[in-house]
Amino acid sequence: MKITKIDCHVLLVPDVDADATSSAQDDLVVEIHTDEGIVGIGETDTNPWVARACIQARGTHSMGRGLEEMLLGADPLQPEALWQTLYSGSKMTGRRGALICAMGAIDMALWDIKGQALGVPVHTLLGGAVKESITPYASLLPTGHTLEQYRDSLVAKARRARELGFRAAKMEVCVTGPYAHNRLREGDEAVVAVVAACRAAVGPDFVMMVDVAYAWSDAKAALGVLMQLEPYDLFFLETPLDSDDLDGYAYLHEHTPMRIAAGEWQNTHWEFLDLADRGKVDVLQPDVGRVGGFTEARKVCAIAADRGRLIVPHCWKSGIGIAASAHLCAATACCPYIEFLPAALAESELRRELVVDELEMRDGHLPLPRKPGLGIELNRAALEKYKVD
Repeated sequence: MKITKIDCHVLLVPDVDADATSSAQDDLVVEIHTDEGIVGIGETDTNPWVARACIQARGTHSMGRGLEEMLLGADPLQPEALWQTLYSGSKMTGRRGALICAMGAIDMALWDIKGQALGVPVHTLLGGAVKESITPYASLLPTGHTLEQYRDSLVAKARRARELGFRAAKMEVCVTGPYAHNRLREGDEAVVAVVAACRAAVGPDFVMMVDVAYAWSDAKAALGVLMQLEPYDLFFLETPLDSDDLDGYAYLHEHTPMRIAAGEWQNTHWEFLDLADRGKVDVLQPDVGRVGGFTEARKVCAIAADRGRLIVPHCWKSGIGIAASAHLCAATACCPYIEFLPAALAESELRRELVVDELEMRDGHLPLPRKPGLGIELNRAALEKYKVD
């Protein structure tokens, strides 16, 4: 089998809100075609125009080749070997950042092809399922322009998630720091107040996580707030500090019993080695598309397993990424949850429409994917509807 063509689809919702902290408004979808008619699908969560350029740019020398030119004519059934070829051939311009994200979409599509060709789901290729089902947590991003609107929106979404059957949810409490929602700039007391309101809304028996989106620049300041949040029984608190502040993460690990989660922006397993060993992060959050695809994500899972940590994949995109997270989780014993942006609670039309047959939750769980490859189908009408140059 040989790769014959690569299609890169840049997608954007027409009512994009540049002030929103939501990357579900755009997408880069990659389709890899083969001479046997099998087509693999992948996506990545980064600037789609930049990622497309990483794929389509022509190379000029042996250390700066273009990704597409290295793929054409290659055997798609060797995703790990191809990953190394792409990584080595683009090392001067890549190694981290957008190019690794572009490789993540490619790698996802290659594993999809391999699964289809062999007639098995991707989780079988990753070593086989180690659980009967996958547990999603509802990832909830509130709306509003004031703190009160933000809090009430999040409380309403939390209640709705429970009504939909979710057993866990993550509250995006982004009210302070550099990525505060709609430029809200509240004090630390607002973080505690919103978390308290959400816990009161869902009750004590509901698993609750909180994402504060890199709220603090100082670990000691973060610790003061974390101590105030301990009574609310959080499963983890996500990204309290900048992703490069590894010593700060280690400080929080040493001074609070609360699990700290991070890793949504990390590229390659090498960055996760730093996050786990120097940062001592309890919950590693590889995004399959951003980390470099399944080839790298499975190495991150091994890092977590070797150190007694947890894996909870990041995914704030479409049904493509959700399927990828589900396959990774199915083959990973130390992965208790996957991030799941519920279509019923998503403002993004792209999230709701891009995939025809995404995984459906039953009694709080997702059944193991059984179809070959990723097991999803693109909605061609949505692909054309949201496609931009």
